Amino acid sequence: MSLNLVTLLYLLASVCFIQALKGLSHPTTSIRGNLFGMVGMTIAGLTTAALIVKLADGNAFGLSYVLAGLVIGGGLGAYMANKVEMTKMPELVAFMHSMIGLAAVFIAATAVLEPAAFGITVAGSSTIPGGNRVELALGAFIGAVTFSGSVIAFGKLSGKYKFRLFQGAPVSFTGQHKLNLALGLAAVVSCYGFWETQSWAAFNTILVIGFALGVLLIIPIGGADMPVVVSMLNSYSGWAAAGIGFSLNNSMLIIAGSLVGSSGAILSYIMCKAMNRSFFNVIGGGFGGDTTSAAAGGAVQRNVKSGSADDAAFVLSNAETVIIVPGYGLAVARAQHAVKELAQKLTDHGVTVKYAIHPVAGRMPGHMNVLLAEAEVPYDQVFEMEDINAEFGQADVAIILGANDVVNPAAHVKGSPIYGMPILEAFKAKTVIVNKRSMAAGYAGLDNELFYMDKTMMVFGDAKKVVEDMVKAVE
Repeated sequence: MSLNLVTLLYLLASVCFIQALKGLSHPTTSIRGNLFGMVGMTIAGLTTAALIVKLADGNAFGLSYVLAGLVIGGGLGAYMANKVEMTKMPELVAFMHSMIGLAAVFIAATAVLEPAAFGITVAGSSTIPGGNRVELALGAFIGAVTFSGSVIAFGKLSGKYKFRLFQGAPVSFTGQHKLNLALGLAAVVSCYGFWETQSWAAFNTILVIGFALGVLLIIPIGGADMPVVVSMLNSYSGWAAAGIGFSLNNSMLIIAGSLVGSSGAILSYIMCKAMNRSFFNVIGGGFGGDTTSAAAGGAVQRNVKSGSADDAAFVLSNAETVIIVPGYGLAVARAQHAVKELAQKLTDHGVTVKYAIHPVAGRMPGHMNVLLAEAEVPYDQVFEMEDINAEFGQADVAIILGANDVVNPAAHVKGSPIYGMPILEAFKAKTVIVNKRSMAAGYAGLDNELFYMDKTMMVFGDAKKVVEDMVKAVE
């Protein structure tokens, strides 16, 4: 296989990846986007396999290690993807990001130990060109930050571990930002040292600093901000792969990594805008509000107006327009199919039903969109926040299923930890029905004034059971 053919095939694979991203930008074209992605990866994989055989002068023995890795990794990936529930998808994404970061670290370390195997030596010696040293140092550092940061994000999203660093609440201490700055400067000095001496000790120092900084950047971020963190770590993993691609002179890795890195950064910017956060604070790990006082306020017992599923069904069946706001509670209960059935029944009764999606509802970007798509909810009924907010004032009923922070009017109150965060303005609807398991505060740790309004009816219980009861009760 000639190098020109390799370049052409890699270019074709890159075009497929670009088309995949374009297709994934809208639910109606997402299947086509996935197909493009799979075709592109198949082309890239087969081309790389053929290139390995060519570089080994026709000896395919080395390819057996690659195939073994593909079988083991692919098997584990298929098993996890088949086993994991939709509610655990954010944790799976964080885990995958950590693996990409760790892979970048391993590749960089191997290249430093055996540069001749990667063809990055000077005149046959073990000296790595200066430019490649910079790329290896950056790729390894970003990969280390991505790995340890993703592990912390995984723990925070999971919520199963008692270790304090894995708790949803921010973890901060005096001098935290100064320590981060000092470690950042130390990383720059270490990168310079590696560039100048190609020292294994300097390279190890870069890795240690990267692993430590990844933890320190993520622990001060509260659980409510995890959707932004997931997309940012996605960006980091892409840049790590691109950096290693430059070192290995692999155009496919450079293009694929750059696509992931840039798209993740753009998504993070969009998410920050949706939460009124600073993009540069995300990069510096400097956001995630203190929820201590908010949580304390949520502990105060207050009266609410509660009702049954039958009461809610009566209100819904007598409405002309209903807006459904799905949240993480709906995902936990796996109630999306029941919700679709309720919406269909209301539609059959002449009620106009729409779904309102907040950009950060759930635990990762697009979480609610994926759940509704799984239930085959028509795309023309699903609206993003900026398109649906103006309609809440004319809606007869807004029914909130397991959402909390994204509909909290505290976002309009100066001094609130979420002040300025754009929300779904469900409080403007004529009647509000809220389904929650309890009056516990949301992921941001804030009490929600919406639940105490005279127009609001609280229906407590598991979302799936409550919605199924509503379906039976709708006349």
